[in-house]
Amino acid sequence: MLLMTQKSFGIPRRAFLADVGMGFTGLALGTLLHQQGIARAESTALWTPPTGQPHFPAKAKNVIWIFLVGGMSQMESFDPKPALNEHAGKTIQESPFASTLESPLVKKNLREVIEGLHKVHPKLFPLQVGFKKHGQSGLEISDWWSHLGDWCADDLALVRGMWTTDNNHGAQLQFHTGRHSLEGNFPTIGSWIHYGLGTLNENLPQFIVMGTPIADCCGGVGGHGANYLGPEHNGVQLEVDPNNPLPFALPGREVFREEQAAEFDLLGKLNNISAVEYPDDQAMRARIKSYELAFRMQTAVPEVVNFSSESAETLGMYGTDKGPTQTFGRQCLAARRLVERGVRFIQLFHGSNGGAGAWDAHGGLKAGHSSLCGQVDQPIAALIKDLKQRGLLDETLVVIGTEFGRTPGAQGGDGRDHHPYGFSVALAGGGIKGGIAHGKTDDIGFHAVEGRHYVTDLHATVLHQLGLDSHRLEIPGRKRLEIDHGQPIREIIK
Repeated sequence: MLLMTQKSFGIPRRAFLADVGMGFTGLALGTLLHQQGIARAESTALWTPPTGQPHFPAKAKNVIWIFLVGGMSQMESFDPKPALNEHAGKTIQESPFASTLESPLVKKNLREVIEGLHKVHPKLFPLQVGFKKHGQSGLEISDWWSHLGDWCADDLALVRGMWTTDNNHGAQLQFHTGRHSLEGNFPTIGSWIHYGLGTLNENLPQFIVMGTPIADCCGGVGGHGANYLGPEHNGVQLEVDPNNPLPFALPGREVFREEQAAEFDLLGKLNNISAVEYPDDQAMRARIKSYELAFRMQTAVPEVVNFSSESAETLGMYGTDKGPTQTFGRQCLAARRLVERGVRFIQLFHGSNGGAGAWDAHGGLKAGHSSLCGQVDQPIAALIKDLKQRGLLDETLVVIGTEFGRTPGAQGGDGRDHHPYGFSVALAGGGIKGGIAHGKTDDIGFHAVEGRHYVTDLHATVLHQLGLDSHRLEIPGRKRLEIDHGQPIREIIK
């Protein structure tokens, strides 16, 4: 009778035996759950998890996602606005751009966490840096990004019409999940890619995080987390230190490798016994995989962050030896080495400081941004140049982003406030056109007025280049909104 029940409802053998092991109650519950369509491991339901293969031909295999924490100014980076110099000191109302504040976009998409905290600053603030045209394309890039302009202009696509809905630093989380912070945590772009495509290298994590992640105030680990996709799809933090690249992952000096291997083997057997009884326990599944991966990583990861095989020319290009570029230069070089070894998604944070982030330029914008750009400009340019020289840029998509832009008006005399209405991101490689600027903000950089793109359009572009259709990544019981999916930015795709 029991066997007939198993066959008639199509319950997998392993799950059926687990239910029997838990007695009549377990058997009855398992049968009822299956009848009601609640998914179990090895279920024959219509939905199936990703196979690890793209949904359509991919143009890229890997992504390097660079995030500048705090909100980089679009006007002092990738979107020059000469009108700010021409009308500096005037209020917006006194300038020819008074209609800017009458636009319905001022309130249409804004969702404030603290109402009125970030107001419009009316007194126009001049550009704090010069701009030049670079490359054959003549792409205009600020002098603070001179290496990126000189070395990579013809490889860059600047998207100048980005917008978001959060005018506070929860926008850091929003940039990675597509959802406003008031709605809670959701899977990040890196976790969706990990979930959809799986591994190219069994010895390394497929979603790696370097640099200090965003602070708890602004999303914390949710900025590289997987939420309901399960912890196995979280980003894994990596230190660029060959002696201790994975804190707490290495055994003590007194532990022999063979001894640790035996311990992991025993843990694996015990966990697998539990997994039979609880096949839908995501934490259990992630724990099993993490133990297996951790053992393999102990050899693979130190080799990745050991640069002894790199030439002096390469190390110098990234600026890894000393000075302001040393830390981020080493992270960018490690990112290239991870791409070479098949890691799918590498997330680099810059500027996280335990609070809103170093790029948050409420005051002292000139001193702050010039210093920060001095830390990242050369390493990012070197990364793109190095990938191209090695034939890797065509299959590696590099994204340079930040949570929002800065106001055209002055705050505190020499700063700019948060600005979600219009900002810029830059992309290179991975089937993206080079030497172009898509979209635009108005004359003072206030509103995105052409080629407007919410942050999930950037996500959709990355997924598209990897051959993934986000609508096919949905899972039972977790209906996603259309805004979660976004639309690929076709104008920048080759």
